[in-house]
Amino acid sequence: MKIVLSWLNDIAPVGDDAVAVAAAMTRLGIQVEQIRRVGSTVDGVITAKVLRTERHPDAAKVHRVWVDAGDGTQRHVWCGAFNMAAGDVVPLATPGTEMPDGRVIEPRPILGIDSQGMLCSASELGLGDDHSGILILPADTPLGLAYGEALALQSEVVFDVDLTRNRPDCWGHLGVARDLGAHLGRLVALDRSGISPNGTAISASVDLVDGERCQRFTTLVLSGVVVQSSPDWMARRLGAAGMRPINNVVDVSNYVMLELNQPNHAYDLETLGGGGFRIRLAREGETITTLDGAVRSLTSDDLLICDANDVPIGIGGVMGGLDSEITDATTVVVLEAALFEQTAMTRTMNRIGVRSEASGRFERGVDPYGMPLAQRRFVELLRETCPDLVVHDGAIDARHESMPDEVRPVPTRVSQVNRILGTALDADAIAALLDPIGFTVVGRAGDALTVDLPSWRPDSTAEIDVIEEVARHYGYANLGQVVPNSTMHGRLSPRQERRRALRQVLLGHGLDEAITDSFFSRSELIAAGLSSDAIRITNPLVVGEDLLRPSMRAGMLKAIAFNESHRSFGVSLFEIGHVFPPGDRSGELPDEYEALAVAFSGQDARAAMALWRELVAAMGFGARVDQSLIPAGLHPTRSATLSVGRDAVGAVGEIHPEVSEAFGVSERVAWLELDLSRLLAAGPKIAQWKPTSRYPSTDFDLAFAAPESVPAEKIDKAIRQAAGALLVDLALFDIYRGEGVSSGSRSLAYRLRLQALDRTLTDAEVADVRTKIIAATTKLGVRLR
Repeated sequence: MKIVLSWLNDIAPVGDDAVAVAAAMTRLGIQVEQIRRVGSTVDGVITAKVLRTERHPDAAKVHRVWVDAGDGTQRHVWCGAFNMAAGDVVPLATPGTEMPDGRVIEPRPILGIDSQGMLCSASELGLGDDHSGILILPADTPLGLAYGEALALQSEVVFDVDLTRNRPDCWGHLGVARDLGAHLGRLVALDRSGISPNGTAISASVDLVDGERCQRFTTLVLSGVVVQSSPDWMARRLGAAGMRPINNVVDVSNYVMLELNQPNHAYDLETLGGGGFRIRLAREGETITTLDGAVRSLTSDDLLICDANDVPIGIGGVMGGLDSEITDATTVVVLEAALFEQTAMTRTMNRIGVRSEASGRFERGVDPYGMPLAQRRFVELLRETCPDLVVHDGAIDARHESMPDEVRPVPTRVSQVNRILGTALDADAIAALLDPIGFTVVGRAGDALTVDLPSWRPDSTAEIDVIEEVARHYGYANLGQVVPNSTMHGRLSPRQERRRALRQVLLGHGLDEAITDSFFSRSELIAAGLSSDAIRITNPLVVGEDLLRPSMRAGMLKAIAFNESHRSFGVSLFEIGHVFPPGDRSGELPDEYEALAVAFSGQDARAAMALWRELVAAMGFGARVDQSLIPAGLHPTRSATLSVGRDAVGAVGEIHPEVSEAFGVSERVAWLELDLSRLLAAGPKIAQWKPTSRYPSTDFDLAFAAPESVPAEKIDKAIRQAAGALLVDLALFDIYRGEGVSSGSRSLAYRLRLQALDRTLTDAEVADVRTKIIAATTKLGVRLR
């Protein structure tokens, strides 16, 4: 949520010290994540006129634009947006300009042709979030001037706020200003008087067919409307809050929503069928074309706003219909403000995959009794551009019996407030904290207070909610810190202890812990060599990323690619998290297990195998390395499955080069993945004490020519069995394919260390071990080089 400081000051004088205001908001639980200044000019960005555009036959995503900055010189610019035409005035960032995001504009060639700057969108200039195309300036804008000077721009301070779901009122500037005003001792100055009609009676009828889904629906008719541009101050604030200005009617509607947390909609009365509304559930399979141009197929659980002729013109609480837009010919407007049942509306929103500014507010809760204030504010603001605006008598206020009560008294005990908060507040002190935010103390009887909850706080329903408001405005920092006494003594479970030890081992090996996404698209899973038959979620956070990860491989590769894009190579990452394998989905919940994933970029399979052996030694894990079974997406000759009995518990090796390339990773990636649910649950192998020899050791190397079909693990096992107890260390240090090695084979070079506990080994004993090793490996079809 974006909160504009000047907007707050219009409602309550909170001051111009942005840092102090942000600190006060955060103290109240309205967490400010960032303070930004938008709308100020960027040095080096000037106004220029488009002379002509041209498509290049070898460039599909960009075209060539020639502009004149007022000096008669044609400048050539490559541009990826196509919304400008000859004669348009646009902002041009000249070479050397430092943009708000830190980029420095330089003459960079495309197809060997230099670009002499960059044409800018509103978001690139810090004028809002609109990045859909290049910002088109008024046609009479002077050329060659700093765009901020040419447009007389004024900057706005904007707070990026992370709101919790229990503060729906703060989705409007009024809610934030009310909290801040109470906290800082400032008076909230917003006129709450009603509207005095000054025109004849004209009504837009309302028929609540399914009123339990729409508890209130109000209409007000306004004439004398002239559709035009909004005042600069309103357009500037809407842009700073992330909304694109359209025209004065639509902008006032959006302004009221952002200010009061009261979604509303303006209809053209002359194009409204039957001159009224009918609110009903959709028929199964009924369709509507929404404002975004998409055709939506509905079910009988979706609520429709129809005109009086029963033609759908909007989806209740979600989005209006394409044919309901205000046009330049509109002169008579019907202002609609409504209250929709939250749960069902949220189901519709998630099912059709549409989320709008209005639906986000209805989902969290709006003031059931806020419509009159929204109507008055709409009229007040629209009169700035329509001085002959007429408010007609005959306003409709249709309500259903399920609408919540306006007065909601809650008994609150002074002793309970002090017991929970650890304070010593009396009734007067509590009332002084609650009354300014609308939690009005209306009765007192000994220890008990009666508090009327405000209608704009639908999240508050009980005594504990009142106590939370006392805590917020008393100040969490003033409550102190007390460690509660407990007779319970907690401890980590054996599994938790082993998980913690595992994390320490991984960190001790120089790995960095990563936290990657759990949701992916089908194409990303296929690119990672994973099954796309994954568990699908119905309400993804990002459209298209609707599959739960069956492995952490895709997320780790994206993390490595991100590091490479920032010129950070050779990273070593691990992640411990849950994955959701394909399988039986007949149960109430899908299968999942805890897994470990490790990725070494810039290293090969030997690094993964070395780490696996370290984990075996440190954690007591046990599993067989099976090179006959290679998991999909891993290198076919440098990978293996880790198995316990017939069950796979992991994989070790190297990512397939095609998979790495699909994610934009240029380096080799060593890979280790383990099923921790199995390995941590099993009892660790008890470490065996081994005495340390006082006698010298003997090292020697052996190189074998081994067919590709013979796994290195088999050769390793044969060497260990043949050498017996005298072998204290074995390492594969070289793999070679090429000249001198026959086709279909590779050379494997091992370094062996022999040592006895009770004597110095003789040359004859070392030679005997060497002979046994050669004989054992020969049985595998391997020959000594």
